[in-house]
Amino acid sequence: MKVFCGRANPTTGSVEWLEEDEHYDYHQEIARSSYADMLHDKDRNIKYYQGIRAAVSRMKARGQKALVLDIGTGTGLLSMMAVTAGADFCYAIEVFKPMADAAVKIVEKNGFSDKIKIINKHSTEVTVGPDGDMPCRANILITELFDTELIGEGALPSYEHAHRHLVQENCEAVPHRATVYAQLVESRRMWSWNRLFPVHVQTIHGEQVIVPPSELERCPGAPSVYDIQLNQVSSTDFTVLSDVLPMFSVDFSKQVSSSAACHSRQFEPLASGRAQVVLSWWDIEMDPEGKIKCTMAPFWAQSDPEELQWRDHWMQCVYFLPQEEPVVQGSSLCLVAHHDDYCVWYSLQRTSPEKNGGVYPARPVCDCQAHLLWNRPRFGEINDQDRTDQYVQALRTMLKPDSVCLCVSDGSLLSLLAHHLGAEQVFTVESSAASHRLMKKIFKANHLEDKINIIEKRPELLTSADLEGKKVSLLLGEPFFTTSLLPWHNLYFWYVRTAVDQHLGPGAVVMPQAASLYAVVVEFRDLWRIRSPCGDCEGFDVHIMDDMIKRALDFRESKEAEPHPLWEYPCRSLSEPQHILTFDFRQLVPPHPLRAEGSINLRRGTTVAGTPTASRLCTSSPHRTAEHRWVAPGLSATLWSSTPTPETSPWISPWLMGADPHLLKNKVAPGLWALNGVAFWEAR
Repeated sequence: MKVFCGRANPTTGSVEWLEEDEHYDYHQEIARSSYADMLHDKDRNIKYYQGIRAAVSRMKARGQKALVLDIGTGTGLLSMMAVTAGADFCYAIEVFKPMADAAVKIVEKNGFSDKIKIINKHSTEVTVGPDGDMPCRANILITELFDTELIGEGALPSYEHAHRHLVQENCEAVPHRATVYAQLVESRRMWSWNRLFPVHVQTIHGEQVIVPPSELERCPGAPSVYDIQLNQVSSTDFTVLSDVLPMFSVDFSKQVSSSAACHSRQFEPLASGRAQVVLSWWDIEMDPEGKIKCTMAPFWAQSDPEELQWRDHWMQCVYFLPQEEPVVQGSSLCLVAHHDDYCVWYSLQRTSPEKNGGVYPARPVCDCQAHLLWNRPRFGEINDQDRTDQYVQALRTMLKPDSVCLCVSDGSLLSLLAHHLGAEQVFTVESSAASHRLMKKIFKANHLEDKINIIEKRPELLTSADLEGKKVSLLLGEPFFTTSLLPWHNLYFWYVRTAVDQHLGPGAVVMPQAASLYAVVVEFRDLWRIRSPCGDCEGFDVHIMDDMIKRALDFRESKEAEPHPLWEYPCRSLSEPQHILTFDFRQLVPPHPLRAEGSINLRRGTTVAGTPTASRLCTSSPHRTAEHRWVAPGLSATLWSSTPTPETSPWISPWLMGADPHLLKNKVAPGLWALNGVAFWEAR
């Protein structure tokens, strides 16, 4: 059965009606899942296996049958481990139907159908009793319900319900315990992902400073965690202000509460500075003695850095304090971890909450609009002074005293730069009401509310009256659009430039004037694992899952790129950058698709381990080769990147040796396997 789905095309700005398979959402969910990444996490698998063996052995030593409840079974891997370890029976719960169906087949293929029952329900819907899903309560609870924040996937409510309704009192649990750790740091780079800094503009009249509105300075920011690969953050990017502090633990073998709570730790700062950011991670202990431990600690907090594990399904957390606070070395403070049933946040207090009358800060909620409109990399872009200086340098060469400027980018400061650099009149287009309100606040804070005209409508709908009957002499764009979920969606600027052509005066200048698309073949050190087939996992055949994911990828996802901030994912280039296409924004969008094809020569000795898919680069052989063929079939498949900057995407790694220097400064969109196609662009 086919269904019609309306979908906005971020590149063209138009709504397109597409015929989709009725199970399209399932295909997309499976294709974007992290099942393969988890199963490639050998450290995780081994520690779970060891913990399960120990739990089954303890239950058998008591003379009891080992009855296992596995919540969130996925492929059924942990249940199969439990039966192999001697469990008498397993009830494996999986709410996602395609995965539950695959688990049934995987369990059957591995010969465990008589010992494992797959239950396709949410755990809170499972019933116990003679006519229920389980005849009796289990005495061993196995789960893998964790995300980077530990509790973000609803682990606490699931454990709470399981202890009340599904497992026996004093049951065994794998993992047995989790502990959340935190470390207070000062980091201008990370703080720039959460706050708008003053922007300095050098003009012929001296330095002008664009200041943030007071609402932005007071705003506690977005409540969501920022999960990143902390191991790729340079130690020079932050100053440690505290030791690593154990903030709270959860014992999964006992009744768990999902109620809101807070946990404080008193500490003395190691150095004086400005407390801005809390770095956080967790570990899980698979046994009561804590001998079998799986940790997410970054390299500087590892007892043995040689055992550092790479994983993308569990990373580390960056939390921003509601306000930066001055701290003095040796002067006692309290770091407080707050959580509800799904989220964690932190505050810094001079005394413990208990001594302060039990007053706890509320969960931070953005009230300035900026944190709702700009993501963390976008804040970093705007705060990058080098990037601003490049725009200023370009504007100086294009602006004239009588220039009429039209800025087309969401929430951009280009309009302020154009005004300070001497444009006669400046218009800026904001498509959303929220973005319109935010820019009005910024203009008011800088006393420019009467100097810059904000137009709240889609740029394609502009009329001569919106521009007060004037012709535009300079069309500006970063380009940046909040609807650009994938990097190349910023080609929307070209479509806008075409739509507003009637409003451009003779000799009007467009900035940027053009953009060029490049590609390079790379080999990732680790990122390939998120899409690589697993085959056998700890001795269990999971090919059925591989086939399911491949079918889902082939449905559509394998034809599209995935945007990744590559400074988090070390890789090495296997080719020189290859020019693919140039888009000339001085001209209108052509009526025919743009197409280019050619080849990329790989360095000698390179083994091809996969095929880049994002721009449909293809090869005739999966073995040793000196050349890759590529095809760029049109704008809809073209790779596009956000404006690259060293501040927001410093693609710099000691493992990336011999790559073109230009590559070290770009956020890019790679392909899917061990050998990948990476695309980046440069605007001019």
